[in-house]
Amino acid sequence: MAREATVQKICDVGVVAVIRADNGEILADVTQALVDGGVTAIEVTFTVPKAHKVLEYVADRFGDQIQLGAGTVLDPETARIAILAGAEFIVSPIVDPRTIEMSHRYDKAMMPGALTPTEVVQAWQAGADVVKIFPSDLTGPDYLKALKGPLPQVRMMPTGGVNLDTAESFLKAGACSLGIGGSLVEKSAVSSGNMDRIRDLASQYVEIVQRFRAQ
Repeated sequence: MAREATVQKICDVGVVAVIRADNGEILADVTQALVDGGVTAIEVTFTVPKAHKVLEYVADRFGDQIQLGAGTVLDPETARIAILAGAEFIVSPIVDPRTIEMSHRYDKAMMPGALTPTEVVQAWQAGADVVKIFPSDLTGPDYLKALKGPLPQVRMMPTGGVNLDTAESFLKAGACSLGIGGSLVEKSAVSSGNMDRIRDLASQYVEIVQRFRAQ
């Protein structure tokens, strides 16, 4: 899938589920629960053991049902491994132009992490498809709104601090999508195998996005 089509699908669903776990084998079940709840943009972080194998498995199992991404990618070498394993988009906590270049070489979307206005503009100028505003748990929706004021052309995805109470506020502030980790893929639910909980949370976040956009 061309990277612009990937970005459009991610923005349409409005939620990117950030998955972390000590055991990669259970993440396919987590992905199924997320899909059942309506969240089809899935980011598997490279803090997961053998993350490239997890990506391969999830890509083979779900195919074009999802938009599969790789997170915590710090360099172009890791980006290439992720892309060859099936990732359609790459997410990083930092701005590294070489990683953006590598992703675009394979026509994959790239979402570098930035916080300050200067970093956001540097990421956008380097070719970011979406700028991940991170860590948003330290800044909140008002900060995102302040960034969007002078930079309305930049697609921004807050990550960190997004939960059921703040999700709508981040959308009102101008988020094109929401990066949600532990508030969606709860660690306790993953460790206990409570996929119903993850599915229900996914449904709640999707409902918030749809309700906001319908206003």
